[in-house]
Amino acid sequence: MPVEKSAPLVRTEGLKKYFKLKGGAQLHAVDGVDLEIRQGETLGVVGESGCGKSTLGRLMLKLIEPTDGKIYFEGKDITKLSVRQMRPLRKEMQIIFQDPYACLDARMSVIDIIAEYMFIHRTYKTRAEIYNRAAQLMDQVGLARRYSNAYPHELDGGRRQRIGIARALSLGPKLIVCDEPVSALDVSIQAQILNLLMDLQEELGLAYMFVTHDLSVVKHISNQIMVMYLGQCVERAEADELFAHPTHPYTKALLAAIPRPDLSARSEEVQLIRGEVTSPINVKPGCRFAARCDHCTEACTEKDPKLMEISPGHFVACTMVNGQ
Repeated sequence: MPVEKSAPLVRTEGLKKYFKLKGGAQLHAVDGVDLEIRQGETLGVVGESGCGKSTLGRLMLKLIEPTDGKIYFEGKDITKLSVRQMRPLRKEMQIIFQDPYACLDARMSVIDIIAEYMFIHRTYKTRAEIYNRAAQLMDQVGLARRYSNAYPHELDGGRRQRIGIARALSLGPKLIVCDEPVSALDVSIQAQILNLLMDLQEELGLAYMFVTHDLSVVKHISNQIMVMYLGQCVERAEADELFAHPTHPYTKALLAAIPRPDLSARSEEVQLIRGEVTSPINVKPGCRFAARCDHCTEACTEKDPKLMEISPGHFVACTMVNGQ
């Protein structure tokens, strides 16, 4: 018998974010995204720079307000909640930022940065309890206690990112949006941080939305992968399924761009993405990848392709594949 899946921890329906520009134009940063993440699982979100990955993460946490669509957390619609109403939920959802230096207050010591959220939310009754918990979090993320009174500029990128992870964990969240948390780090340090995040997930049952442009990284850490292009989801599937059977032309091109440490691969033809990226301002109907797709037909430019299930758990938005 098939194993029943648990209810999603977080889910979105038709989530959109348009930014208003001068002259009444609108930039379609996120345009109709449906996703779900279950407790203890990781959704990897990949795509080139400017495709809306980070904006999507901030929308899910309601750090920015959506233009349209729904956001559900533990089955509750949080789309219209005010800043005051969202405050209790801030404990449940946190974010790890891309730049491990810019997101830290240079005037605060390590222990104070980790303790800051606990002071804001009054997690414990006394200062001593808060600082004791902050010290425990340093141990949990592999940050030596001798750095308690150090300042961010005195530490390297890997240790700074551990501070950010400890701070995100300080309120006991269920969901963490990881916004390219290893892209600014050396390769050896990247592996350490990724392994730390995976260990914490196993230990605490965390749900991650892992935003990245590195496909080798996302395969390593994700249960499901969603491929975005110009604000839309073009393909979503289990990680192994996506790498084994990529279907959308954009997904195939991304996977073909992964460097292979194999000398025999030098003779293979590299699949290139040609053409210019379509403007995300006042987008016209039709597939947004059409101008760069070798398989584009007239039907591709007439209407937006719908995300359809082509096999169990594997969704693709492509006129050529779905015959729309």
